[in-house]
Amino acid sequence: MSAMGLFQKSVPPPAPPQPDPSPEPEESGLLMTIGWISAALGAVALGLIVGREIRQRYKFNRRTPYDLYAHSGDELPDVEFSVGI
Repeated sequence: MSAMGLFQKSVPPPAPPQPDPSPEPEESGLLMTIGWISAALGAVALGLIVGREIRQRYKFNRRTPYDLYAHSGDELPDVEFSVGI
């Protein structure tokens, strides 16, 4: 035997191509529907977050000097601060 023959590896023949195991049309439609619903929910969540941030910035920029006092703008019921009946 020659030295070349000792170091050569035997390579198996390539396997025949197999067809792609594509999902059934019904299953594909279900996955596509779930994907669209997930994307829509993500867009709604992003819209809510962005809208809340814009509203907070709007309210912060429209504040008045009275907003510096504690409980300014709170709608609390009238309470008497007195001692007695």
